[in-house]
Amino acid sequence: MAKYKLILDFINNQIVDGKIKPGEKLPSIRELCKLFGCSKATVIRAYDELEENHMIYAVPQSGYYLVPNNMNDNSNYNNNIINFSEASPDSNALPYIEFQHCLNQAINIYKDSLFNYSNPQGLQPLLKVLSKDFQKYQVFADEDKIFITSGSQQAINILSTLPFPNGKRNVLVEQPTYYGALKSLEYNGVTAIGIRRTYKGLDFSDLERIFKNGNIKFFYTIPRFHNPTGGSYSLEEKKQILKLAERYDVYIVEDDYLGDLDINSKVDPIYSYDDNNRVIYLKSYSKVFLPGLRIAALVLPKMLTNIFSKYKSCADISTSVLSQGALEIYIKSGMFDSHTRKIKKLYSERMNCLRDVILSTDKNSGTWNIPSSGFFASIDIDNNINLENLINNLRIRNVRIKNIKDNYLFNFNGDKLIRIGISTVNEEKIKKGIPILIEEIIKEKNNLWKTSNDFFSL
Repeated sequence: MAKYKLILDFINNQIVDGKIKPGEKLPSIRELCKLFGCSKATVIRAYDELEENHMIYAVPQSGYYLVPNNMNDNSNYNNNIINFSEASPDSNALPYIEFQHCLNQAINIYKDSLFNYSNPQGLQPLLKVLSKDFQKYQVFADEDKIFITSGSQQAINILSTLPFPNGKRNVLVEQPTYYGALKSLEYNGVTAIGIRRTYKGLDFSDLERIFKNGNIKFFYTIPRFHNPTGGSYSLEEKKQILKLAERYDVYIVEDDYLGDLDINSKVDPIYSYDDNNRVIYLKSYSKVFLPGLRIAALVLPKMLTNIFSKYKSCADISTSVLSQGALEIYIKSGMFDSHTRKIKKLYSERMNCLRDVILSTDKNSGTWNIPSSGFFASIDIDNNINLENLINNLRIRNVRIKNIKDNYLFNFNGDKLIRIGISTVNEEKIKKGIPILIEEIIKEKNNLWKTSNDFFSL
């Protein structure tokens, strides 16, 4: 059993046995490190899980405490946490009530289909609505090229195992990139090759070399509001990627998961420039709508539709008819467009707030990349900074960031990058949390400078 799970069991048993009572302090990180012979990161991981389950809370400069019986999810201890590690939409901005009406309507309309197997491609009325709705993204596709999957994760998983017309086997991924895509490739035994992506974009000579010599089946890319950097490709970069893909017979899987948050309506996906059936367009409804809905849509080249349908049938036969029917009603009624206008404004205002705070506060903590909207900004910091120390010091001050090592291939030498998620952090917390982050980064940089001077003075 992993050591962090042993620590979880130990703390849970202490609570059950009454050795730790509500409101009492838990063992310190140092004490548990000594007791279990493990690193600080292992103990922090265990305490993270307990905190996420609302069993414990942190007090700056003091430690961790067991939640009193009368505390709940909305208590002060939880509200004091500034969590820049989240990748979920703001729960306060989700359209629960509106969508509930759509679910009720879908039950009435599709009651005869709810408990029967349905078309693996998707519910026909939804496919029709999406074919029309996608036009606003400059994605023009007939219904027979659109497929509904149980979230974008399922779509990526199927594509990773699918044989492609080019007969190639390897997949190229940006580094860093979406964690779920890397795990799909790993668990399916697919060879993944990484190409570095920074806030400046890609090295196109490197991209051409890999396309030419890497036996690349497809290139998985997140062109706008990239996870985790927050960056977006320019029009020229998109066209260059497509040009090289056509030259070397490589397909492109374009994950446009946050396209609805783009405040510039003139920015189009790579798909819109594809004249040779080279691009697979993937759109998720999790990040901008309801994460638990587990619905995504993708547009496939005609030569892939039959085999994708077979692989989709093996995966889960079909995606929930109720969810598809409710989404069809929600989009057709105009409620989805109304919702995206609201959240586009919400997240762009948070990014503007983040930019203003950094301009007024930061001097030399690192190189920032702040998009116009989306969920993520990022900062490149000194490669010599101890990231675990930084994470731990911020945790003590109730600020959460995440080590994004899981967003890299295990053998890829990644940059020291901090992803700043603003999706669940309001402007007040941004104004409070970012100066703390900057202060702790600069402390770590000063420690490096001091250590270096001490070394040379020996």
